[in-house]
Amino acid sequence: MNPQQSEPLQSQGQDPQLAQPVRANGNVPALDQSPHLLQQANAEAMAALVASGQVQLQDPSFSGGMPMPMPDASYLVPAIMDNGNAPIPIPPKLVSADDVALYDRQIRLWGMAAQQKIQNAHILLITMRGLAHEIAKNLVLAGVGSVTLLDGSPVTEADLGCQFFLSEGGESLVGQNRAQAASHALRKLNPRVQVHVDPDSVTVKGASYFAAFDVVIATDMGPEAFHLINTATRVNGRPFYAAGTHGMYGFIFSDLIEHDFVIERDAGNVASTPHQQESRTRSVIAVKTTRSGNKTVESVTKRELYSTWGLASDVASLPPEYTTSKRRLRSVTPALSCLRALWEFNRQQGGRLPSNRDDLKLFTQIATQKHKALSLPSETLRPEFLRAFLQNLGSEIAPVTAILGGQLAQDVINVLGQSQQPIQNTVIFDGTTMQAPMYALHPEFDLGKGLLSVPVAAAAATNVLAQPPPPPMVPDVNMFGTAAAADTIMFAGAVPPAGALSVQQQLQQLPPPPPPPPPSQPDDGSSAPLTESTSTS
Repeated sequence: MNPQQSEPLQSQGQDPQLAQPVRANGNVPALDQSPHLLQQANAEAMAALVASGQVQLQDPSFSGGMPMPMPDASYLVPAIMDNGNAPIPIPPKLVSADDVALYDRQIRLWGMAAQQKIQNAHILLITMRGLAHEIAKNLVLAGVGSVTLLDGSPVTEADLGCQFFLSEGGESLVGQNRAQAASHALRKLNPRVQVHVDPDSVTVKGASYFAAFDVVIATDMGPEAFHLINTATRVNGRPFYAAGTHGMYGFIFSDLIEHDFVIERDAGNVASTPHQQESRTRSVIAVKTTRSGNKTVESVTKRELYSTWGLASDVASLPPEYTTSKRRLRSVTPALSCLRALWEFNRQQGGRLPSNRDDLKLFTQIATQKHKALSLPSETLRPEFLRAFLQNLGSEIAPVTAILGGQLAQDVINVLGQSQQPIQNTVIFDGTTMQAPMYALHPEFDLGKGLLSVPVAAAAATNVLAQPPPPPMVPDVNMFGTAAAADTIMFAGAVPPAGALSVQQQLQQLPPPPPPPPPSQPDDGSSAPLTESTSTS
């Protein structure tokens, strides 16, 4: 490398072109206030990218400009942040001999290829409470490439009880940023993993902020925040997890859009066949048979389809294997109905939890409605369960966060390595029974990438509206929100920049749903209009 080429890199903080903050993806970085950032970066890699034109150092406006071009968003380190902690993007790294020695056990478990994917993965973790601490701990110990902690809230005394990364500083951390306070202890677990801190609130982020991450995990937030983040991750084609705990109860939700994974097993008497539909969400897309010694090994590639948080958390019904069996319906945990009721109460009451007698009455009514909408027996929603659930709201219990955090982190590792069947798509944890059943909660229309396009979303909404009651099956902003691809998607409570459209304004500008096709007309007697009787299977 020519020594003269490295000189501009050391002075970019003073370059006139960088007088305004570079807005890469909805965040507002400040290079001119973080000259040390360039000293941390790989100067040769940065110079090569600048020379090739793959990175253009300019000032695209959030409201009017284009995002900063990058080589490949699948491996980009999170965009430069105000605190200067995120390095310049560099190409993926290979697994070194030292890495093999350190991660020997897990490499034996899931293989070298999966380990390389894990070590090049960039994870975004939103809201640093007890559950997020457990998730971060497990991911860092597994050796992911980087973890970005996004939280704009300060540490409170209540946080010290269940968030073990704050135990070292104790009360001296009260008032500091939660993500920053947790990052110091987290870095000590595994120096090979980059831990970045974004002290902003997620409410100020644009949709393209999430494109730089391989997996986005949001914890302990309200249903509307989950929905809007899921909207942004869908637009950018990124896997999304939502999770939360309330005392002895908790949940995990995953939207991987469309996810392929490989299962290796001994070939049985009945071999798997490609294009075989195993369930409504899972299909076999490829089968490869190899000989290993005296065994025949079958590698089966399967594909799972997912729906959005807005649909799964509200209008989606239980899968047929439950609705067709009274015994299985009785086994469904009432915590599912109570969590749905809590999210609905949260939406109606501006984000707060039930706190008085009127709130408890309203919550009970909503829980009863949700229980009935799921076709669950009324006797399984007992008053004592409702009372216990309400008493747990808003609290954190370390064993519960440890169980759910470990399960979610393990699923993220499986998704990155594409070696195991992932969560599909909702896990409900009941600490009183120590059970965590998984339910595939999906609407009746297209899944996977079919929810991404405006025409498909509009057509699905039209079809649902044309059906008879119940009204709760009518999708609202949840469905259309998945199709809002503008970079100016903002979150509830955020102040949009000048010229930026709100989510509602964007939805109003979506094209109308396509008109239904006209009924077929008989021509020469060889065809006839499609009737209800002929359309049924």
